[in-house]
Amino acid sequence: MLEGPKVSQSELAKRFGVSQPQICRIIKNKERILSEWHRNGDPERKRKREGKDAALEAALLRWVEGARAADLPVSGPLLQLKAKHLAEALGRPDPEPSSGWLARFGARHNLAFKKPPAEKGDAEQPTAEHWASAVLPGLLHSYAPSEIYACGETGVLLPTGSPGKGESAGNRLTLLLCANADGSEKAPLWVVGESPQPRCLRGVNLAQMPWSYRAGSLAGMTAPLFAEWLQEFNEGMRRQGKSILLLLTKHEAHPYLQLSNIRMVFIPPATALAQPLDRGIASDLKGHYQRRLLRQLPVEHGTGQPTLLDALHMLVQAWGDVRPGLIATCFRAAGFSPDASAEAPALTPAPGPLSQEQLERRALMDEELERDGEPADTEADGDEGTAEGEDAGEPAAAQPCPSEQEVWRSLATLRRYLECRATSPDLFQAFYELEDTVHMVSAS
Repeated sequence: MLEGPKVSQSELAKRFGVSQPQICRIIKNKERILSEWHRNGDPERKRKREGKDAALEAALLRWVEGARAADLPVSGPLLQLKAKHLAEALGRPDPEPSSGWLARFGARHNLAFKKPPAEKGDAEQPTAEHWASAVLPGLLHSYAPSEIYACGETGVLLPTGSPGKGESAGNRLTLLLCANADGSEKAPLWVVGESPQPRCLRGVNLAQMPWSYRAGSLAGMTAPLFAEWLQEFNEGMRRQGKSILLLLTKHEAHPYLQLSNIRMVFIPPATALAQPLDRGIASDLKGHYQRRLLRQLPVEHGTGQPTLLDALHMLVQAWGDVRPGLIATCFRAAGFSPDASAEAPALTPAPGPLSQEQLERRALMDEELERDGEPADTEADGDEGTAEGEDAGEPAAAQPCPSEQEVWRSLATLRRYLECRATSPDLFQAFYELEDTVHMVSAS
């Protein structure tokens, strides 16, 4: 109407039932009003309401626009988490945003937080092919293999006391794995379980453990947990002075964050199966984990069913058992390396359960080892011959060889001491090497 035949402001005021000064202000601010209307796109909105913290909302809106430009899902809980981080960075006294604030923020900026539509493989395939042939090679040539990382989740089961117990969230763990293309660095293991405060972790100095444990709904990864890991990982890269490329699949539990030392690139859905972790890294870790679980059988150690704490240590050891060469091969097999030609990786087969005959043979071996720990008759006779010529002040005979159960109990005591008193996660690497050496001696 303002662009048509000239109409007086008084006439317009009478036509719309407003005052003449209001018409004057609208004409004066026409460009700004139209710009904001096109940006928000809400024809029913009659009044522009400002939030209490304009700086916070402006920063948050820029982040939302960047995430949507990258075609990434933005959910309400994720937006609340990002708002909290921005409020803390801006030094706000009350950084915890409420659900009411989220609703008002969405209404002011015409934002709807819904689950992304289901992906259609056929429709995404041309985009995925273009990404793999045109986008990915340029990314890979911009970074050294040691600066190209991939991350993702995999699930493992905890040992259960009852053989017939089915799978549930209570005995399942989600592992967050991350490694670089040449296998020279594996990020410390992140584990998500269902219990927020497991009894077996009481008294443990969690800050100095070689693993990190978090609780999530149904033992699954969530956007806030993944954002926490991303920030910790970025801080580790910052301390090393490294700027890296992080490749990961697009998922609602994988939020996009603008980080100082990490460039996040999401793999199109149709190429998700090409992840290096799915090419053999995760299955190799599971093979090592199951092998270590079998070594911890109660019939062998007499220490009872492995706990969550035992499983966490075994998972760290299994992650350490995954060879750098295998990781590099899996990256090449997935096409995440300039040299895409690679042989099939040699995986560690997951051992099956021991038969009853094997269990009985292990029990007999334990009994024999316990008897071997006592002085034999021939040794006693020899000691009698030499004891007559010895002085009364000589020390007593040497201590008998401890049984395997005594050795395992001693190792458990040492590990518990480290769990309570360790000053660095690196101390556990020496303990793991000692434990493996004892296993080798026992097996021979």
